[in-house]
Amino acid sequence: MPSGAAGQRGSGATSLPPATARPPDRLTAWAALLSLVLFPTLLAAQTPEIDASRRRLDSIRVERERLQGENRRLQGRVKDVGAELRNLDAQRRSTNTIIHEIDRQIGGLNTQVDRVSAEMVLSQDNMVEAYAVLERRLVDIYKRGAMYTWQVLLSAESFGDLISRYKYLYLTSRHDQALLTEVEDLRDRVAIRRNELLGLRTNLDRSRAERDAELNRYTSLANARERRLRELRRTGQETERQLTQLERDEADLNRQITTLIAAARRAGPARPSTITTADIGKLDWPVEGRIVFNFGRDRQPDGVVLRHNGIGISAAEGTPIRVISGGTVIRIQRAGTYGLLLVVDHGAHYSLYAQLSQALVAVGDEVTKGQVVGTVGGSNSQYGPYLHFEIREIRGAQGIALDPTAWLRTRSN
Repeated sequence: MPSGAAGQRGSGATSLPPATARPPDRLTAWAALLSLVLFPTLLAAQTPEIDASRRRLDSIRVERERLQGENRRLQGRVKDVGAELRNLDAQRRSTNTIIHEIDRQIGGLNTQVDRVSAEMVLSQDNMVEAYAVLERRLVDIYKRGAMYTWQVLLSAESFGDLISRYKYLYLTSRHDQALLTEVEDLRDRVAIRRNELLGLRTNLDRSRAERDAELNRYTSLANARERRLRELRRTGQETERQLTQLERDEADLNRQITTLIAAARRAGPARPSTITTADIGKLDWPVEGRIVFNFGRDRQPDGVVLRHNGIGISAAEGTPIRVISGGTVIRIQRAGTYGLLLVVDHGAHYSLYAQLSQALVAVGDEVTKGQVVGTVGGSNSQYGPYLHFEIREIRGAQGIALDPTAWLRTRSN
């Protein structure tokens, strides 16, 4: 590089950087582009799972429509009261399954919203940094003046020096153009992600509205079944003999929950729930262990079909049981085949912990998420020591049982 001045602006001399000097650092802009490539890949992995859930949802709804048509045919035929009850049960199972599928969709959408939000914030930060780099370049260009290029070229001391100076100016111009293109691309991608986030939130709101509608449908089906049961009992059919001890205990537990709901309403307005649909797929497990029975219908080796309103989690006797969210302990008692039962009120949801060896809290205690409320018992059961765990959502005067595995964090059994 010659020692002479490369050009004058005002009274100060401007020295030409070496021919090998690089333009301003653009690592932040490249980091932004890399983040925009990686995040869509993560999002794409979620989409097939949600699409598959929607296809299952459509199939379940078709089956439920068929059951509704069959139910209309059965109504009014006195001899088919039993078949009508079975049909109502089938419709309730279908509606329950639909709710669980929607819960899974909401969980997937929640994950996508979180990722797109994080991506958009990161992209906006990177765009601000890229804008700052571009602004500094524009300030430098303005300060050098319109004649800077000619000053640099005309001050060359040899032909080789002229070529070096021309090459530097050419590469600097190319880098500046690339930086401008990257900034514009970042701006466009942020706008695309913002629109995508709006679409995801719209889908999330629609899924939640569908979920509310299905919960109301479930309540209607439950009420219809209760009415038909009362009519059936008035005809003198002795259905009580056909109930197993487990079914009787379940019915008693349902009555207790209904009583608890009524008492809570008389006490005053419902408090805000500590469990919401945003928690689907995110709640911690009350104990770690293998699932010994799943939510829903379970056919035993002897052919008897049981319906579980929760899941069984195998754990060593005495294992601490942790509450899934903050709330108030509202019931601790022996409940037949459920053993020692503990119920926690979370506002719009209840969590139930059964087969306890002991309770470590008292009725009326306020508990926080993750607090130990009891220990695992049930050593004399057919499953060995285990925790019976349920989540119920309050809808009207009913408490609908939800599949806990849709709300708890995904993990291997």
